[in-house]
Amino acid sequence: MITEATKARFAREVAKYPPEQKQSAVMACLSIVQQEEGWVSAESEAVIAEYLGMPQIAVHEVTTFYNMYNQQPVGKYKLNVCTNLPCQLRDGQKALHHLEKKLGVSMGETTVDGLFTLQQCECLGACADAPVMLVNDRTMCSFMDNDKLDQLVDGLRAAEGK
Repeated sequence: MITEATKARFAREVAKYPPEQKQSAVMACLSIVQQEEGWVSAESEAVIAEYLGMPQIAVHEVTTFYNMYNQQPVGKYKLNVCTNLPCQLRDGQKALHHLEKKLGVSMGETTVDGLFTLQQCECLGACADAPVMLVNDRTMCSFMDNDKLDQLVDGLRAAEGK
């Protein structure tokens, strides 16, 4: 449900653009919804489309183009492992498989406790630091060998008391 407070945040973003270009705020509006809801539902896309005066399919195209927008609920910690070629050559795929074993899920799934969602992603622009991963679309982690992956997961679990 999009609240009036959320729409006020939309308005602040829309105000940054000329009135005839308000659809330029679509990514900001999607980010706001995701910050508040944790993911972007079809219903949220419809509200954003109406608010910005654009077709709902155009909003959906943006949501599905970028992997930073969650199209379904995810765990508290979303782990995106780069599996693009440079990371592949430096054990990116092995890092993904190590996390699958450690977390007990396959790529694209969320742990039973709702704590972790494991995903693969395209290039994160840090090829020299491969393998790399992104935590919650914000924190870049470099040189992620098995020991560092274990430390990351164990540290996040410990912070949650699990």
